Amino acid sequence: MKKTLVTLTLLATLATATPAFAASRNVVHFDLATGQQPENVALEPDGAADVTFAGGRQVARVDRAGRTRILATLPAPATGGGAPALGFPLTTGLVRTPDGTLYVLYATGTDDLTGLWRLRPGGTPQRIAALPGNGLPNGLAFDGHRFFVTDSVLGTVWTVPFAGGVAKSWSAAAELAPNGFLGANGAKLHDGALWVTNLDRGTVQRIPIRPDGRAGTPRITATGLAGIDDFTFTGRGDEILAALDSPNKVVRIGADGTASTVLDAADGLQNPTSIAVRGNEVYVLSAAYLTQQDPNLLRTALPRC
Repeated sequence: MKKTLVTLTLLATLATATPAFAASRNVVHFDLATGQQPENVALEPDGAADVTFAGGRQVARVDRAGRTRILATLPAPATGGGAPALGFPLTTGLVRTPDGTLYVLYATGTDDLTGLWRLRPGGTPQRIAALPGNGLPNGLAFDGHRFFVTDSVLGTVWTVPFAGGVAKSWSAAAELAPNGFLGANGAKLHDGALWVTNLDRGTVQRIPIRPDGRAGTPRITATGLAGIDDFTFTGRGDEILAALDSPNKVVRIGADGTASTVLDAADGLQNPTSIAVRGNEVYVLSAAYLTQQDPNLLRTALPRC
């Protein structure tokens, strides 16, 4: 599909006195009909964005000019399959290691395919760790030695060794559990802890990593964030940018837990799912899960404080 790259004018301003996002940005549009609904993102050194296309079971790369190249398609379940709560097989969390290898989570509702997959440059995807088929592995983080995987259905954080192998339950705290649909979602490592969102409960929580590597007691750092999906730190202490899927917003969450809207539907958002920040540049992915109109990748500048 021919991809279009257009420049739009940013209309949204912050609800507080915090400076607004830059006045211009770029949007890359994807093909909804082929399942190109971007779920997660990892950035390349040259500014390209690696993304998971949930509905297409794919990992793709979007270059700075907006051109999209499919890197791999994960195998379809033999029985059709479908992740719990969602009903279809999908690629979710994505991490890039310094050697260019991509690690991707795949949820199919089947034990033979659900798990953590590795995609080396120019290679084919290989599952390196199985995860329960009755779960939904979603958020992925890597500390240089092991992977942390959030399970949105089972309300669990798993760990997987860097080389792959057996997944172990790291935390099954009550704060991770779903409340009707999906629980633990986005995952990021920051300041000696794993930070996790909970979509149903609208929270951000900080789970300390103890000296022996075990999980500490979760602490809720922000609430009232209905539909929160993935997030990222801005590089300004504990400040966060978070994607609110169903409300169709990106919010800035201060260290005190206060949230303010910085982007919304007027800026082209279509159910945002994940965010990445590099330097002064922000990447926002929208999957159009509910709008069913225009899945896209928005690129803009982080406002100065």
